[in-house]
Amino acid sequence: MSLAHLHLLLNHFPTIGMIMAVALLAAGMARKSNELNRASLAIFVGIALLTIPTYVTGNAAREEICKTPPNSAPDACPEPYPGVSEAAAEAHETAALPAMALMEITGALAWLGLWHLRRSARLPHWALMATLLCAIVTLGLASRAALLGGEIRHAELREAQQAAAAAPGAVRALGSWIVNTPWMWPTCETIHFLGLSLLFGVAAAVDLRMLGLMKSVSFPALHRLLPWGILGFGLNLVTGMLFFVASPQQYDQSLLFYLKLVLILAAGANLLYFTMFEEVWSVGPGDNPPLRARAVAAATLVLVVGVLYCGRMLPFLGTSF
Repeated sequence: MSLAHLHLLLNHFPTIGMIMAVALLAAGMARKSNELNRASLAIFVGIALLTIPTYVTGNAAREEICKTPPNSAPDACPEPYPGVSEAAAEAHETAALPAMALMEITGALAWLGLWHLRRSARLPHWALMATLLCAIVTLGLASRAALLGGEIRHAELREAQQAAAAAPGAVRALGSWIVNTPWMWPTCETIHFLGLSLLFGVAAAVDLRMLGLMKSVSFPALHRLLPWGILGFGLNLVTGMLFFVASPQQYDQSLLFYLKLVLILAAGANLLYFTMFEEVWSVGPGDNPPLRARAVAAATLVLVVGVLYCGRMLPFLGTSF
């Protein structure tokens, strides 16, 4: 199975999953059901995480269907498959980036609502409304990107040439600007490492408490640090995607890069555990956490260290740089 196949498997989640989550959130708000709202917000977070590998594998899929040589320019597509439209692939890529960006913002708003639930026992109305409105806009963008993706191979649907003409090579133009602007790459590197410091610092504090250290601190007190960890993850995600857009050929054929994505998804699932599950909230000063919480904490710590290791080793063990 190639990365193109993986992209075809993943690309249904952002659209179909978003439809289900929006419907569930609307039903929860209409019924004023905390359970439905909570479930829908968790789905939004999950979709936001799955959108990352969906977008990344899309670039590898384009290279495969266009038979792009390994050392060619990022926008080269000299020998497309019969019936494949380069203009449609360009339009699909251009539409996918803003859809992914809005998807991640929706996921961040959903997580913020879940975080607030622990402080007020009810989901704040503003968080639900902001998530719903952002999700509706995101669904529109994701549906358009999915439609343009279908037009790559289906000539009977294809009107993507006009769409591509309206915004030719926007994603590749952004990548060229990042590479050719002397201060942009080092600025992103600096922000990326600041994000790593925030993410690892918060994860270490929470995980070590769950593992039995710092027993004088209750877990609800550490709960206030979680948004800082999410901020660090957000900084890493934004700058990491800028790196990918600037030079996708350095990453999309690297096994280590995809291992890093898998570890990120697993760490995100563990974060949902610490955000949503009740058992960790009973851990007060001097208490020993339950066994499952300790197991999840140990796994999270290993996953975060694994993400750091894979990112740092990309130039040495992968194909980057």
